[in-house]
Amino acid sequence: MTIHLPQGPYEPRATPLDLAPGTGPLASRTVFSAAHVVADPYADISPDSPAAVDWDATLAFRRHLWSHGLGVAEAMDTAQRGMGLDWAGAAELIRRSAAEAKAVGGRIACGVGTDQLTGPASLAEVRSAYEEQLALVEESGAQAILMASRALAAAAKGPEDYLETYAHLLRQASEPVVLHWLGPMFDPALDGYWGSSDLDTATDTFLKVIAEHPDKVDGIKISLLDAEREIDVRRRLPGGVRCYTGDDFNYPELIAGDDRGFSHALLGIFDPLGPLAAHAVRVLDTGDTQGFRDLLDPTVELSRHLFQVPTRFYKTGVVFLAWLAGHQDHFTMVGGLQSARSLPHLAKAYELADRLGLFPDPELAESRMRTLLAVNGGNGGTR
Repeated sequence: MTIHLPQGPYEPRATPLDLAPGTGPLASRTVFSAAHVVADPYADISPDSPAAVDWDATLAFRRHLWSHGLGVAEAMDTAQRGMGLDWAGAAELIRRSAAEAKAVGGRIACGVGTDQLTGPASLAEVRSAYEEQLALVEESGAQAILMASRALAAAAKGPEDYLETYAHLLRQASEPVVLHWLGPMFDPALDGYWGSSDLDTATDTFLKVIAEHPDKVDGIKISLLDAEREIDVRRRLPGGVRCYTGDDFNYPELIAGDDRGFSHALLGIFDPLGPLAAHAVRVLDTGDTQGFRDLLDPTVELSRHLFQVPTRFYKTGVVFLAWLAGHQDHFTMVGGLQSARSLPHLAKAYELADRLGLFPDPELAESRMRTLLAVNGGNGGTR
């Protein structure tokens, strides 16, 4: 039956794609999905209270991703670090998810930042905050992802402060880490990271950190939404250092690669696309690059929609799609972030995801979309 969305009438898809969990790990690429957290909708809190998390649903979603052969990138910006989830909540998330990964044999890497700092901080305080989080991640048995730090961006006077801070942290790390360069489109407070707003200069500093400590860097994650820059950086990496694309606009071509290399993946869009992404990589594992592109290229329109400006609010669309897909029973987010996108934006996300066959139960997704329309003053999508 036709559902009347803000953008016009739409005939929902009747059947989903067949995306049953695969067997065995993905072979040709290492793929992490940055995963969202599920809020507790019955917690009596305000938007600025510490996050109330539904731990059962949050961990169940991670088991869903692992079942398809994906790794989980935990406590990253997709989990609303610094946008509803504070360090205490992130620390608990890391402990619980790492224990769950160990129990089910899932791969996990966790974000290490400085978000326990709540005001202006010195470089020494930034290093200490990083060290505290690094120790917790390593004690949990997870791989560390050194995230870009708002506090470091505020405290650093130039490239040398970044070089010294990261050198200190890499010497502390017991195992190779992933370095994360998150652009200001995801977090405006990170403008000028690596000591310069000129991306060529910043790139040189970033690569210098890696070149001086290649044995301590497993890989890099670049989230700049700039495919050409990622390819350039990828080609300049020391041997053995991987590039994990964080480009939610251009991921199919970057993962497919070219005759000079390819990117692995650590992506927020692989939260809603997890099963389809895993299926596509299994096709790529057979050497069928065109088949991989045929599966993933059509998903880019949805990803670009979710990550449209202001990009940092993409989490709202991610959680919305998880609700429609039946991975959680409500559309509530920590920090009240469910209000960060408009009803027309969400309705378009529903349509694009449904056209792709992403919803395991299309009737459930349609019913929930109708409910949202009704709650927001419509008539449930019927006319």
